[in-house]
Amino acid sequence: MGDEMIISNKQVVLKNYVTGFPQESDMEIITSSINLSVPEATKDALLVKNLYLSCDPYMRGCMTNLVGPSIVSSFQPGKPLTGFGVMKVADSTHPNYNKGDLAWGFTKWEEHSLIVSPQLLFKIQHTDLPLSYYTGILGVAGITAYAGFYEVCSPKKGEYVYVSAACGAIGQIVGQLAKLMGCHVVGSAGSNQKDKLGFDEAFNYKEEQDLDAALKRYFPQGIDIYFDSVGGKMLDAVLLNMRIRGRIAACGMISQYNLDKPEGVHNLMSIIGKRVRVEGFVTGDFYHLYPKFLELVVPYIRQNKIIYVEDVGEGLESGPISLIGLFTGRNIGKQLVIVARE
Repeated sequence: MGDEMIISNKQVVLKNYVTGFPQESDMEIITSSINLSVPEATKDALLVKNLYLSCDPYMRGCMTNLVGPSIVSSFQPGKPLTGFGVMKVADSTHPNYNKGDLAWGFTKWEEHSLIVSPQLLFKIQHTDLPLSYYTGILGVAGITAYAGFYEVCSPKKGEYVYVSAACGAIGQIVGQLAKLMGCHVVGSAGSNQKDKLGFDEAFNYKEEQDLDAALKRYFPQGIDIYFDSVGGKMLDAVLLNMRIRGRIAACGMISQYNLDKPEGVHNLMSIIGKRVRVEGFVTGDFYHLYPKFLELVVPYIRQNKIIYVEDVGEGLESGPISLIGLFTGRNIGKQLVIVARE
């Protein structure tokens, strides 16, 4: 601690705030330098080597110069992007962390980071499972799926469950949890590669001219639970197909993130007669359930009852194209970037 060892440190930085659809050219790779030791006077801090970085749709909002209330903060032009990742401790002045410990949580898009708020991290206990899973099923995506499905939707065996963005980081988990509970599950995605995920049915929304007709085809009895990561026209069509006392967990609305003016929702009247409950939720409200979540999902993973599909970008240089791919539906599975293997 405190010894000088300066090394080069590659970073992905935001060039300028983004309007409309983000491009690779909105980011650039630069090389700075970093001291591999925590500065001597800095207490309760970590110097970490970033191993895996998570690409998440909410990051699109951070690329905008946000004004007014928001649950996310803007990235700073010329500074590294921030997000969730998996890291190995290289140096520590924090009593709970030693050199060599593994953790996941909030970090910067760079090879090494100085973290002065380790309370935003979770120490990794189950090191026998793939470390990359802590960017997804064992990290924020997993808690999000668990909280949205069990806590927000209160599912019952035999219910009809619809999951949009079913090939994504969160949707694939929700669908498999619902199947394990004995629900009938249909998913939609922007591609046809859905056979791996074990849903009862799946469809490519890009091939459907009429979303309402598509949902009536797959859910002739209607929908009890809709786990929504898309919003927009899909949410509007779902509202017409909900069953009495149905529940909608509003997790995200990726169809709206790149629009200058959000689309309106026209079928809200449906929620009155059908007594439908629509509830938005934020993952951070459920971090206290993380140990309970692990108790459920770790055995499922070890028993191969849940399969987790990843879409992996190799090297920090792949960060920009990997992140942009989220908004075109290019990824199949959880999009992440490998910065370094241990």
